[in-house]
Amino acid sequence: MRKSKFTPTQIAKVLKEFDLGKDVETLSREYGVSKATFYKWRQRYGGMEASELKKVKKLEEENAKLKRMYADLALELDMAKYIIEKKL
Repeated sequence: MRKSKFTPTQIAKVLKEFDLGKDVETLSREYGVSKATFYKWRQRYGGMEASELKKVKKLEEENAKLKRMYADLALELDMAKYIIEKKL
């Protein structure tokens, strides 16, 4: 997963400005973010404060790490099963 150029505090600031009445066009130009990215942020993090956003980001990173670990272990298990079957 690619690391975001924006901190959770910056994302929260952009979303809060939208809630205060700025339009998407202005925000995307001002912060250099595509409309698609803005709407994705809004879908994921809408209504969250910066501290909540940091926790969510941290949990997402941990989840991705655990998924990679699981995939590695599953691959090793499959290889071990294959080797055992070959020897029998």
